[in-house]
Amino acid sequence: MPSISVLLRDEMTRLAKRVVRQEVHKLQAATGAHRERIAAQRRQIAALEKELGLLRKAMASGRSEAVVETGTRNRFSAKGLKSLRNRLALSAEDFGRLIGVSGQTIYNWEAKKTAPNDEQVAEIAKLRKTGKRALLARLAVQSPDA
Repeated sequence: MPSISVLLRDEMTRLAKRVVRQEVHKLQAATGAHRERIAAQRRQIAALEKELGLLRKAMASGRSEAVVETGTRNRFSAKGLKSLRNRLALSAEDFGRLIGVSGQTIYNWEAKKTAPNDEQVAEIAKLRKTGKRALLARLAVQSPDA
C-alpha cells in the first residue's frame, strides 16, 4: 500500500502536467498566429519592395508618372506634349487655359525646365482623348471674346 506522501506527490505531478499542457497549448496558438502575421508582413514587404523598384526605375529613366483614379498610369514627356499641342494646332496660351496653367508653364514643360504635377498630367491625358473640335468649343466657351 502506497504511503500518503507518494499519493500526494503523484497527484501534484499529474495536476502540474495538466496546467503546463494548457499553458503550452495557449503559447503554441499564439506562436502560430504570430508566424502567420510575420508571413503576411513578409509578403507585403516583398510587394512594396517590388513597387519601389519600379518607381526607382521610372525615376531613373526620367519619366514622371501619375496614377489616375482609374488605376492606369499616365506618363508625361515634353516631346509628347509638344506634339499633342501641334496636332491640335493650339498655342501654348490656349493649351494652358485648357489645363488651368499659363502659357509660360507650357513652354517650361516642353523645355523640360519643370514638370507637371500628377493632377496636371491627368488633365493632359484627358485632353489626348478629346477631339480637336471639342477642345476648340471649350476654348470658345472659356473666352467669349475670342
